This record gives sequence, structure tokens and C-alpha cells, in this order.
Amino acid sequence: MHLHRYEKIWLTFGIGSLFVFLITIGVSAFAYGNQPPSHMAQVDPQNLEASPFGEPGLTQIDDNTYKATLVAMAFGYQPNKIEVPVGSKVIFEVTSKDVVHSFTIPHTNVNMMITPGHVNMAEHTFTEPGSYLVLCNEYCGTGHQYMQMTIEVVE
Repeated sequence: MHLHRYEKIWLTFGIGSLFVFLITIGVSAFAYGNQPPSHMAQVDPQNLEASPFGEPGLTQIDDNTYKATLVAMAFGYQPNKIEVPVGSKVIFEVTSKDVVHSFTIPHTNVNMMITPGHVNMAEHTFTEPGSYLVLCNEYCGTGHQYMQMTIEVVE
């Protein structure tokens, strides 16, 4: 089989790029310890009652900081509504009890993939009052379109 000169150049470039990419990912993951942002916390998804997720809800940490402990399940979130004052920072701590879900607050930087057994964390400061919708962007079954919750930010 005869390969044209330009085909050989492109094949060499493609294979070389692949090796550079794989070496970069390997060095980043193993030498520098870069991992996905899961905070390495885990919980038994079949026994959430024996963990902080047994009583999901909102707790106040200090004057302007709240911690929202949430459970994603087919086809909703527990609790399905929380209320925080304007200017408060909310630390979201979310896990799933059944399948892969998403926790997305549109027009913010909060967007997490929620997997069973892993505790995912993100934080956001709500500077504008209003009603914020939380959506699931991972297809989780036939009732997926109903999976949502509301965050009410009040004066």
C-alpha cells in the first residue's frame, strides 16, 4: 500500500499530538495530583439515613453563610425548595441515591454532575433577590423533565 507524502505527514502529526496529549494528562493526573472536583467525600447511597443526608435541608453556618445538604433522586431533589437572604453564600453539598443526575442553577457558576455515592460541593453567593430554578441536565428516566427545585432569595 502506498501512502502519499502528505498523508504520512498528517498521520505523523496526529499520532504525535495524541501522544503529547496522553503524556500531558498522565503527568497532570499522577505527578501533580489533579483530580475531578469531588472533594473525595463518599457516602453509601443505599444508606443515606445514616449520614448527614438523612435530614436534607438548609443550615446556617454564620451570619452570611448557609450549607444546603441536598439529595437528588428520580425525579426531584430533597428538599425541593430552600430560602436564603440576599447576599448570602450558600455551600451546596449534594449526592444522589439512585442514578446520575445534574445540579445546575442557570446563569450562575453552579453546575455539577451528581453521582451515587459521591458528595459534590459547590458554593455561590446570591446577590440578586428572586426565584432561582435548579435543573437536572442528565437524563435520569421518564420523569426527567419534572426534576427541579427552587431557591428563593429574599430581602
